[in-house]
Amino acid sequence: MSEPTILTETRGAVRLIRLNRPQALNSFTADMVKELLPAMDTAAADPAVRALIVTGAGRGFCAGQDLNAPGAKPENGQAPDLQGIIEGMWAPLAQRLRGMPVPVIAAVNGVAAGAGANFAIGCDIVLAARSASFIQAFSKIGLIPDAGGTWLLPRLVGRANAMALAMTGDKLSAEEAVRMGLIWRCVDDATLMDDAWALAERLAAMPTRALVQTRRALDDALLMTAEQAVANEAQVQGRLGRAHDYAEGVNAFLAKRAPVFKDR
Repeated sequence: MSEPTILTETRGAVRLIRLNRPQALNSFTADMVKELLPAMDTAAADPAVRALIVTGAGRGFCAGQDLNAPGAKPENGQAPDLQGIIEGMWAPLAQRLRGMPVPVIAAVNGVAAGAGANFAIGCDIVLAARSASFIQAFSKIGLIPDAGGTWLLPRLVGRANAMALAMTGDKLSAEEAVRMGLIWRCVDDATLMDDAWALAERLAAMPTRALVQTRRALDDALLMTAEQAVANEAQVQGRLGRAHDYAEGVNAFLAKRAPVFKDR
């Protein structure tokens, strides 16, 4: 029986999803994505889960598309259906991340390349081990960034940096990624998972619905005028102000006690 390509673990209100093809630096195959998407859907559907961590097994986070996988490379003079791969794998994966009803943390434990890099930076908060690296490897095989990369990169690091990273395919260290604004924080390798669990547990105790609405409002604002963004803030705050967590937060603040948030 083959080893599962996705492993999950739950501690309290935190679910961890671990990519599990360490022999191939957790590079993606169609079968792996077929396990990953349901694992994300299961976490999304579980009301007890209030934060999600994604990481990789072994010494890599994810090396992107496995080019040895069936259908990923030209064979017998036939070009692969890359459009079909993107529509069947990378687009759904990017959409799942943006639609998760809980905050998502990437704990990048090694190389994150190609679609693996864009899967990581598509998460809400990215922690990386100091030994980790990020590579937009697409140009080296005649492609463009996918898995949401064309949308994410310029918004995270600006057009000039996005263009250079995408065109050169140069390796970016975790510390350089922090300085550039690609990721949030770089931590010691030995503490990466402890730090990721601690952050996830902290977020899980916070008002989940408000955190997810924060993601949506910030992303939406990138496509809005200032006036539209302010109007959207009013609408979102109006909805959140009628929810349990706002009343609980205010009452807890006034009573000088710890709040117990329940919305999701």
